[in-house]
Amino acid sequence: MSKSKKSPFSPNDFVVYPAHGVGKIVSIEEQEVAGFELELFVIAFEKDKMTLRVPTHKATEVGMRALSSPDIVSQCMKILKGKAKVKRAMWSRRAQEYEQKINSGDLIAIAEVVRDLHRNDDQREQSYSERQLYEAALERLTREVAAVSGADEGTAGQEVTDVLQSRVTAA
Repeated sequence: MSKSKKSPFSPNDFVVYPAHGVGKIVSIEEQEVAGFELELFVIAFEKDKMTLRVPTHKATEVGMRALSSPDIVSQCMKILKGKAKVKRAMWSRRAQEYEQKINSGDLIAIAEVVRDLHRNDDQREQSYSERQLYEAALERLTREVAAVSGADEGTAGQEVTDVLQSRVTAA
């Protein structure tokens, strides 16, 4: 482990951790773990009231990444406007795929899950597990859109909802 390699992340950066979504690097600290000195990113997930410590040399390996670019966010909005693509597989198989997409940390994959699971008022009711996956995906998408645009989550959530509703009026 050489300390000469410069990390792409620094304190006060917003980052995306695949399994938890958007967090903020609070600090970089040294800690002794099992007799080894480790340099760790301390990442705060404000909404979940959670702190995560990630070894700096493993950050990119575990899938931690910088926020998406505004181009990717606008690409996501285009995906949300599209028609839902629902496979005819069993729900358990689809649910697993949706879960993997959400936990991948890939904003485009998350937007696809939101698009595919979104229900309009005139459509049949969602099952409990469907609603849980939809809300998880929507929350991840909203948080990252908010962080990229610099807006608060409420505004970003309204923007995403408006795009989803515009799909209804266009159909």
